[in-house]
Amino acid sequence: MAKRVQGVVRVDSRNVRLKTGETEKANGGYEYRWSTPDGKRHSIYAKTLNRLREMEEQLIIDKHEGIRVDARTMTVNQCFQLWKELKRGVKDNTLKNYIYMYETFVMNTFGKKRVMQVQRSDVKRFYNTLVDQRGLKISTVDNVHNVLHQVFQLAVDDNYIRQNPTVRMLKELRISHGHEVEKRKALSMEQQKLFLSYIKRTPRYRHWYPAFYIMVNTGMRVGELIGLRWQDVDLKNEIIHINHTLVYYNHRDERGACYSVNSPKTKAGCREIPMASGVKEAFKLERIHQQEVGLISCSHIDGYENFVFLNQFGKVHSPGALNKAIKRIVRDCNDQVLLQDGLEKDPVLLPDFSCHNLRHTFATRLCESGINIKVIQSILGHMDIKTTMDIYVDVMQETKKREIEQFDGYMQQ
Repeated sequence: MAKRVQGVVRVDSRNVRLKTGETEKANGGYEYRWSTPDGKRHSIYAKTLNRLREMEEQLIIDKHEGIRVDARTMTVNQCFQLWKELKRGVKDNTLKNYIYMYETFVMNTFGKKRVMQVQRSDVKRFYNTLVDQRGLKISTVDNVHNVLHQVFQLAVDDNYIRQNPTVRMLKELRISHGHEVEKRKALSMEQQKLFLSYIKRTPRYRHWYPAFYIMVNTGMRVGELIGLRWQDVDLKNEIIHINHTLVYYNHRDERGACYSVNSPKTKAGCREIPMASGVKEAFKLERIHQQEVGLISCSHIDGYENFVFLNQFGKVHSPGALNKAIKRIVRDCNDQVLLQDGLEKDPVLLPDFSCHNLRHTFATRLCESGINIKVIQSILGHMDIKTTMDIYVDVMQETKKREIEQFDGYMQQ
């Protein structure tokens, strides 16, 4: 225990002089106490006096650099609650998705850590755990990272920590797991033709033909397609009006699983898409099919009704329903191709893909056809021309590669 020497100087049990605010505890550890200008008392504890004084020096540096005193007790979960209260400028479904991701994958584990104690290695270890032990896809970890990055950035902005430990962590994760470049790929022209022709000639899947044909020939996002109403489809003037998107989410709140109609994410999302002749015919096919089977739209969502694409009960589709249908189509189509041709003929097969790949496929076909880049940006609803340019550059690289291979074959004749 600390004791007084000559009435003014305090020393510990090893006769080492203690500074003002320092105290030796009964268990042999040390504590430093101080008050902030607001009158609040604070303390830090260490097992040794040397470690305590290192912490005291860090307190001086923190004070000089504006780091908050209460940062030492702030947990990641507490910082998340603050972020949730202050978060503005995002749509309701986007915020709900952020909250769902955090509560599902972060709150009960990583979220209990002290914000100031989190190192970059801790973040990397956490992300690796999500992939290796919980079996999450990189795209799912990307969503977790998105909200964690914002939470830690708030901690930086509010002077709880100096640096955001999540910066560049997702890129390192991609590299370590072989996903450094995880670009969405377009179907080749042969794959696109195979996909659509198989659906059209297969009775089991024929009802999906209009929806997927329209997706691959308009570049609509899946939420735009499933939210499309007949009044948005101008067959006379051959224009599709995109002015809203249908969002489906299944979160743990009082509403449970439900749909919501939102405006497009950006102003560029509100647009008019010209119909090619095949797209117009696909809409007519959908209407004829619904009339033949007596299908009537019975979904009423946020004042919207009369939806174009319906399931067998007259309800709107969920994005997951379309993606599951694609997986079944890919499986059965490839089985049929292999049964007919085998592997020796090097047949065209469908890759594993989702609805968004159909949008990317449409963008690729536009680039290949030489359409003006600004027109492509407008049709796709890209806010940033860079997004369109990235697709264009990729397409041109593939085109150049094919041309050189053709030239090489010619020269070797």
